[in-house]
Amino acid sequence: MPKMPGPLHHGGLPGTSLPVAPFDERAAADHVSAAGEGGLPSLVEQVAQVPTDPGCYLWKDAAGEVIYVGKAKNLRARMKQYVTLSDDREKIPLMMQLVASFDYIVVDTEHEALVLERNLIAQYHPYFNVDYKDDKSYPYIAITKGDAFPAIKYTRERHRPDTRYFGPYTDSRAARETIDILRKVTPICTASCAEWKRVKRLLEKNPADADLLALVCAQKGRPCFDYHVGRGPGVCAGAISQEDYARNVKRVERFLSGRRSEVIGDLKADMAEAAESLDFERAGRIKRRLEVLNGLDDRQQVVFPAQVDIDLIGFYREETIAGACVFVVREGRTQRTCEFILDKGQDVSQEELVSGFVKRYYDETSDIPSEVDIACDLEDADLIGAWLSEKRGRVCHLHRPQRGEKRHLLETCERNARHALMRYMIRTGYADDRTNQALLQLESALALPAPPLRIECFDISTIHGRFTVASMVVFTNGKPDKSQYRRFKIRAELDEANDFVSMQEVLGRRYAPERMADERFGSRPDLLVVDGGKPQLTAALTQLEGLGLDIPVCGLAKADEEVFVPWDETPVVLPTGSASLYLIKQVRDEAHRFAITFHRELRDKAMTVSILDEVEGVGPVRKRAIMKRFGSMKRLREASVEDIASVQGVSVDVARAVYDTLRS
Repeated sequence: MPKMPGPLHHGGLPGTSLPVAPFDERAAADHVSAAGEGGLPSLVEQVAQVPTDPGCYLWKDAAGEVIYVGKAKNLRARMKQYVTLSDDREKIPLMMQLVASFDYIVVDTEHEALVLERNLIAQYHPYFNVDYKDDKSYPYIAITKGDAFPAIKYTRERHRPDTRYFGPYTDSRAARETIDILRKVTPICTASCAEWKRVKRLLEKNPADADLLALVCAQKGRPCFDYHVGRGPGVCAGAISQEDYARNVKRVERFLSGRRSEVIGDLKADMAEAAESLDFERAGRIKRRLEVLNGLDDRQQVVFPAQVDIDLIGFYREETIAGACVFVVREGRTQRTCEFILDKGQDVSQEELVSGFVKRYYDETSDIPSEVDIACDLEDADLIGAWLSEKRGRVCHLHRPQRGEKRHLLETCERNARHALMRYMIRTGYADDRTNQALLQLESALALPAPPLRIECFDISTIHGRFTVASMVVFTNGKPDKSQYRRFKIRAELDEANDFVSMQEVLGRRYAPERMADERFGSRPDLLVVDGGKPQLTAALTQLEGLGLDIPVCGLAKADEEVFVPWDETPVVLPTGSASLYLIKQVRDEAHRFAITFHRELRDKAMTVSILDEVEGVGPVRKRAIMKRFGSMKRLREASVEDIASVQGVSVDVARAVYDTLRS
């Protein structure tokens, strides 16, 4: 980590214990306002003493581990939003329940705070910051700029200050192929060449003899194989001066930066010069290099009519994981694509995910375009643009395309991000691991005797007491078991919607002794979930007690995703982004979908029947024949008079009457 721009200041509560899931926002508020051991000031009181200068803040847990790093234009105002829980991000209450202390670093400008934030995140890898999922090192193409004769290499090393890096490449083969093509176009030494290493050691041993190096190598050097086949410039044989080699290096850098047209222009000028000098052998070599470049361009898809340099970044998010895809477009051509897996998903806002990735990605590459296209507006877009412009040496800005070719290509990026994420989940067994975590978390949070391998959930759907239905969905081992789904028509006569009566009826029918003995209804559930809060939970418990059954029950309220349990008046709040919350929401939403589907089927059927009853000449027989022929109200509405008249037993006059009634 580079030298800090300011002193590190500390604050915190010693000995604060780590809360575990489930968490409570009220507990978080009490935690940050509580005094520490020995009457030390609370976090709120300590934050009030933080200066109003720009800088970075580091929230720490009880073990002293950094769990979140952020930047601010005004440190006190920003940190106050955390301790007062006025920051509306869902993760903040959980994070602040873990916070026991903090550090902050003061800098001069907000731009310095942005750079420092990236350095701190790279150093500490905080849990609550957006980062790569597996933290593996990605391949780069590097130029060793610190050497007298810079070499090209394929590397995954930590970035060195005297080396320029291009990438990252998520396809290692593509990176190696790029180096191979480059050396065909412009001869340059590789860092793995034994003779290049020998020359480097010679220079390091006798730096004063740099001017005589070419002569020494020409007399005593050992030309490498690459020099003989035209891919090496001949440093080892003294065949090239430092000035000429520097031009080759500059050409390689332009090629890797996407400025391929400049490279082609240089080669054409060199070829014309060689032809004028009657050096036809050299002109032939340059021509072959141009052919390599032209062949490369033929394989590239031209995506823009103008020669624009842009990066397009698309994302696809699951609950706690996301895929990112970067399309690198240079001079109007897609030069390469890069795919990444991130350790945050829908548990953070889209803006936070995009901002975190953009800062992480461009912190590790020098290949920065004039424009970065993303799918949302960022609060600190201007600041990030200024940082990228400084790194690039020219203007770079963030842009959100709304329409046109850029928007279309950004959507393609998002599809590729989704495919990358799905491949990762299948390859790593991520879904199975997360399901196992969810079942174990539910066992702990709901005080169950064992993991809920069979979960049943019920939902009621009605309109003012009409067409009231109930759904029952079953999740076995954390996954939908659609063969066990059931749906019920509520038999009770209701003048208005009454979820309590409806829930008691459906539970009474499902868990009646004869149904419990029926193998078609499956085994006894390990957990029963009802859609609703405390009243719905109470209705379910009353019905189960009447049946003499002891089945673990919980209610899930839609508003705040709170889980109500019989043994506590206070609802259980599962942590945002946790596997357990994702699973129980999935169960609840599936029950809701299944109930709504059945409710709509009954309603549409009733509407169809009632409309046909109004048509003169359509009795029960013709009604059944028409509905059998078309199957649904939607198809019947789309039918012409001739189509309706084609039904057996329906005359043209009756068909016309049906058609006119539907249209009216």
